[in-house]
Amino acid sequence: MPNGIGTNPEASELVLTPPSHGFPMSAATFGSSVGWQRAKKYLCQARLGVATPGTGALHSCRPWNATAGSNTMMDTTQAHRTPHLVRPLTPDLEVVQIGRAESFKAWEHGYPFRTVRWHFHPEFELHHVVATTGRYFVGDFIGTFVPGNLVLTGPHLPHNWVSDLPGEATVPVRSRVLQFSERFITGVAEVLPELSAFQHVLDKSRSGALFTPEVAERVGPLLAALVDATDLRRIELFVAIIGTLSRAEHVQALTSTAYLPDPSGFMASGLNEALSYISSNLTDSFSEQKLASLSQLSTSGFSRSFRRHTGMSLVHYVNRLRINLSTQLLMSEPQMPITDVCYASGFRNISNFNRQFLRLKSMSPTQFRNLFGENAESKPPH
Repeated sequence: MPNGIGTNPEASELVLTPPSHGFPMSAATFGSSVGWQRAKKYLCQARLGVATPGTGALHSCRPWNATAGSNTMMDTTQAHRTPHLVRPLTPDLEVVQIGRAESFKAWEHGYPFRTVRWHFHPEFELHHVVATTGRYFVGDFIGTFVPGNLVLTGPHLPHNWVSDLPGEATVPVRSRVLQFSERFITGVAEVLPELSAFQHVLDKSRSGALFTPEVAERVGPLLAALVDATDLRRIELFVAIIGTLSRAEHVQALTSTAYLPDPSGFMASGLNEALSYISSNLTDSFSEQKLASLSQLSTSGFSRSFRRHTGMSLVHYVNRLRINLSTQLLMSEPQMPITDVCYASGFRNISNFNRQFLRLKSMSPTQFRNLFGENAESKPPH
């Protein structure tokens, strides 16, 4: 296992592998050291999603349960002394929107960012760190990362990368991400059997697949180009990336062999169930009371929890998803009337649709479609 923290399948306590010497050490042995105090800080930051040194955020963290084969984790400095305090830490569901006219999603984000938290999703994810250092969490594995860290996580595998930044510092681009569904990659492999060479990488990704710096150095520029690519160039770059990964050597699995993600257990969390309901019923009408009932919370309690969970109100969250859907329709259905786009995206009022689109995209739906059309028709000089 790479340097970091994981669980020993033969034991019921957390096992630490400090990067300084690489030999496992129990939490009881390591508990009084400065190194464990730093590890404890990052255990809590995995849940909070933002490094907060010196702010006291550590004391607000919930203990984690890290027994063999478990999907939850615990702070063992508390757990091995006061087991009655242990409560499970459920990962948040991230709703990944892949455009109607797209086979996969390639994007980049800075730090802090709303998706930087302990979370999972049904899609495969290739995650490349381009700036900062810190700790990363994949299933029951915890390790350190530096720029160039490249990991492929499989469906429903919880993960998070927490950068160690001073004070209120921010980074414009921390990571680049490639996400694609299992249905997509399986379907493509049926049409192009040569892609079966990538299957062993997908299999390893279900435990988290860490690639060498040499592989990351080759994939990094391809992923950076993919973020801004369009049309067939996207396919060229995607194939180049998975081709490079399929030929990679010394790929390391991150989680213990006993660790198995439990998506049904994760979805049992009330807020995750509500998020899933929103995603599945985005174009329909639904009330906050309905979502609160799914979450087994009062309406006011749901509103507070939802804002803490997503960083925004329910109305803003739903509007953002619906506007994203509308942009996909505007790009993929050039003859579709704007009014039809409005209703097909879940809005019931054209004025509200135009207002929300302008707020989020800084232009009207008509301007967006026209500019996209100009981009599609532009040709490079001969």
